[in-house]
Amino acid sequence: MLDSGRPDPLRPRADVSQTQGQTPVAGRRAHCFTLLAHNVQGNRSARLHIVHVVFSPHIAGGEQHCLDLAAAQAEAGHQVHIVGSARSAMREAAASSIQYHPLSLPLLRGQRLRSLMGRLGAQVCHAHLGAACRALAPCRDLPRVATLHAGYKPQIHGRLDGLICVNRDQWESLGTFGGVSRVIHNWAPQRPVRLPNHDLRQELGLAPGQVLVGAVGQLHPRKGLDVLVEAFTRYAPRNGVLALLGDGPQLPELKRLAGSDERIRFLGFRHDVDAALQSLDLFVSPSREAACPLSVLEAMRAELPIICTATSGLKEMLVGEAAAIVPVGNPMALGVAIRNHICHLGERRQVLRQRVRYDLSRYSRAGSVARVEVLYRELIARHAQLRRA
Repeated sequence: MLDSGRPDPLRPRADVSQTQGQTPVAGRRAHCFTLLAHNVQGNRSARLHIVHVVFSPHIAGGEQHCLDLAAAQAEAGHQVHIVGSARSAMREAAASSIQYHPLSLPLLRGQRLRSLMGRLGAQVCHAHLGAACRALAPCRDLPRVATLHAGYKPQIHGRLDGLICVNRDQWESLGTFGGVSRVIHNWAPQRPVRLPNHDLRQELGLAPGQVLVGAVGQLHPRKGLDVLVEAFTRYAPRNGVLALLGDGPQLPELKRLAGSDERIRFLGFRHDVDAALQSLDLFVSPSREAACPLSVLEAMRAELPIICTATSGLKEMLVGEAAAIVPVGNPMALGVAIRNHICHLGERRQVLRQRVRYDLSRYSRAGSVARVEVLYRELIARHAQLRRA
């Protein structure tokens, strides 16, 4: 629970901050916003024109979240667009119900984006990751909201109208942000099935007694996979095998760290993540920073045993659950936890696959998508009121 002395993350921060020392005009305006917020629910059947913005060449967690949110909104009957880079992998990955609009060059991106919003008749614009948030700053003609896939940065997010925090620690860190903020958790995305389900163990040629440990994510220093590779090479028993699913700039470094250890397999970017998770015996998230990672939510959905690091986001997700939490950036603690789990499975791996039930009620796709829509409608109403004031 949040400290009772702090405002509720389900209410606008701007309204809460005006409860003391406000002028009569400010008081009337805050009262109008409160009335508008209560009336938002009554107009939820109207179709929205939504534009998501993300300028990333590859698909990682934030991009995958954007794709699935946009798909869910299109399924609900809204008109949904994605604006992104011309050569982004998102262009092909977007659902057929979503219109993708490429912006080829970063030159004057904000002004071009603003013009495109007008042509599309957008009612709300939703940015994902830093480049999109910066480009959205000049688009003051409509409500601008962003999801904090990483931490809050005032110089990037401070001028936006709304923020979606994916954990409570983010919300606590917003400080003087003057817009509307909500805690709306991520969820495990519905990935399109592009390949028939198959056994990853069979693909890797594993014997029945070998224990398959896996991690999923972009190969980037913030993901802590170098710590995982070091921990595995030093502490994992010989019957352990580590599969790394993902691609990224840290791949050469990770291969150097793995050296000649043939137990470590680099599988690259995969479209069959859900099927691959079903073959694992243990999932590891060694992140140095993690807000509400989709890979961990997918591992929870797959009912896998999990070892993770004590980032604020992962602790919020897994404290009280049957997961092992170790210090961030500590190869020995991570390695010992992996070794203990593999040894605990022992010979039982041949006849028993351990599964863990997690409480995923806070991470519902339908529930979170609905809460995003409520936020959109409140921001649209608030923006209209400000323009009339």
